[in-house]
Amino acid sequence: MSNRKMITAALPYANGPVHIGHLAGVYIPADVYARFQRRLGKDVAFICGSDEHGIPITIRAKKEGVTPQDIVDKYHEIIKKSFSDLGISFDEYSRTTSKKHYETSQDFFKVLYEKGKFTEEVSEQYFDEQAGEFLADRYIVGTCPNCGNENAYGDQCEKCGTTLSPSELINPKSMLSGNVPVLKETKNWYLPLNEYEDFLNEWIIEGHKDDWKPNVYGQVKSWLNDGLKPRAMTRDLNWGVPVPLPNAEGKVLYVWFDAPIGYISFTKEWAEKNGKDWKDYWQNENSDLIHFIGKDNIVFHCIIFPAMMKAHGDYIMPKNVPAFEFLNLENDKISTSRNWAVWAHEYVEEFPGQQDVLRYALLSSAPETKDNNFTWKDFQTKNNSELVNIFGNFINRVAVLINKYFNGEVPEGDINAPELEQISKSAIEIRNYLDNYEFRNALTAFMNLARFGNGYLQNEEPWKTFENDVEKTKNTLFIGAQIAVALGNLAEPFLPFTAEKIYEIFNVNQLDWTSIENSKVLIEAGHKIVEKAPLIYSKIEDSVIDAQIEKLEQTKQNNKKTNPNANPMKEEISFDDFAKIDLRTATILEAEKVEKADKLLKFKVDTGVDIRTVVSGVAESFTPEELIGKQVMILLNLAPRKIRGIESQGMFLLTTKPDGKLSFVTPDDSNVENGIEIG
Repeated sequence: MSNRKMITAALPYANGPVHIGHLAGVYIPADVYARFQRRLGKDVAFICGSDEHGIPITIRAKKEGVTPQDIVDKYHEIIKKSFSDLGISFDEYSRTTSKKHYETSQDFFKVLYEKGKFTEEVSEQYFDEQAGEFLADRYIVGTCPNCGNENAYGDQCEKCGTTLSPSELINPKSMLSGNVPVLKETKNWYLPLNEYEDFLNEWIIEGHKDDWKPNVYGQVKSWLNDGLKPRAMTRDLNWGVPVPLPNAEGKVLYVWFDAPIGYISFTKEWAEKNGKDWKDYWQNENSDLIHFIGKDNIVFHCIIFPAMMKAHGDYIMPKNVPAFEFLNLENDKISTSRNWAVWAHEYVEEFPGQQDVLRYALLSSAPETKDNNFTWKDFQTKNNSELVNIFGNFINRVAVLINKYFNGEVPEGDINAPELEQISKSAIEIRNYLDNYEFRNALTAFMNLARFGNGYLQNEEPWKTFENDVEKTKNTLFIGAQIAVALGNLAEPFLPFTAEKIYEIFNVNQLDWTSIENSKVLIEAGHKIVEKAPLIYSKIEDSVIDAQIEKLEQTKQNNKKTNPNANPMKEEISFDDFAKIDLRTATILEAEKVEKADKLLKFKVDTGVDIRTVVSGVAESFTPEELIGKQVMILLNLAPRKIRGIESQGMFLLTTKPDGKLSFVTPDDSNVENGIEIG
């Protein structure tokens, strides 16, 4: 294997925050792998950035009534901070609106154009006549011909995962206007993927059958078996990287052309800052290119991007593309549109100092080979039963006992004790699993060392042997200290914040991985540890978890609303309670402002039963003059109460408009008599 690792993580769309599905399926495994490779002494470039040209961004901008730039500026910062807060150790996290990215992607396109790798084709594409725009794939929705999902996009059905073209959709509609689009001629530049079938078959089907994940290999094989077709590398849009050709006004690079080039442009940015040569990572056969992605991106990273790089001629091919499946939340598919997610930035706020708990829970449930599920109860169990009771308990007991019996100095012990062999075995086992992208197994091997340490202390009982066999106690805690320091070092790729705490407790520096595999003594006898070791984990109470479950339950209720702005239903009342309500039609006879009260108006109202006084807080929405003579609805039998010294004898029925102004609920028939009962 190469000493140089070019590691990329899929570019998140900057149209919303990242959630646990993103973290479990791409970013935490990629971070574990990058940290592990650094510990092996490899030359690592771990690169990512925000994808700011995707159609979901323009869709969100239209919904919010802002510009696409406003959207990407907002979410780029949220995403970047979330990654940092959770310890994702990117060497460079950039964005596809950067100057360097525009230059790199346009240069890449021009090289292919000048080499004659594109074909110019005039085709009929869907056009929204009302909006006056050609429709990108994601602006078209319709019925999936494969599974019947009525909300499939023009490029992919998110229900069954089938890759589509807009022409395959049944009953297509424009997301801009809701109208049925028409076909209109336009010219674009296509990459004839069919010309790269032989290359892709040789490279993947023959070359990676045994070392790539079955889900990746199988999906690519299926695509190749079906035969590839030319694919447009430009689009008729007004948001994206402009096509760098004359007479290409109004056309931008296809997002899946420019987005993966972001890996290259971001590497260039990083290399310039650090005195590196970016070509060593992208154009040198001694570099291993690894793409971490979700399964919905397999075709782009294993067919389209490699075909682009092959057409260019100067780039290496990926060594591996470890794509993960999807993570569900409480047995339901994570959905941004339904807000059915655990958002990274909210987790950091609600669980301060517990980033590693989430990393551990997501790694242990990582959807490596099939879809998996996250539940808050399982999250709590993993923390309380594993991190607290096993791992944390062992670290704490070793530190406390060394301080209690040996004044905080690691005692002498047998450097050839058979128990120390477990450290090396665990380090080698974890290495083998991570080399093969088996993150759950690697985490299990790590926790098994913590279990071993815990069991060892429990069997040796140094708190008892100290009374009559000090030498045995010394040996037990010497071995315990070696295991604790090993755990701190082995934890670092998985649980970086925990590793730092353990380094501080035992007053040690991080070791390279091979030292742990080859050395039995990781902390010398006589070494001084901290006097008071803090707990590295704490239990999560039921009330905390119940609050998160209730939060999701509220999301479910909100998703049932036909109007998302509607407040939740109030407490139920009985029919007898309702029957007591006396609603009547009435007419406002007089209206005037209440002194020293900006929001209040005083009314004389003809209720048909009597003429009475009502005080209401509507002055910010109406002038007194415009309400005189207005017919309204009034709650007649509300007990009177004094407002600013004035007795108010009823309440008007009002609603709030989207702009925050109030509106009276009025009878449909403007000629209805006063005093008519409503109900």
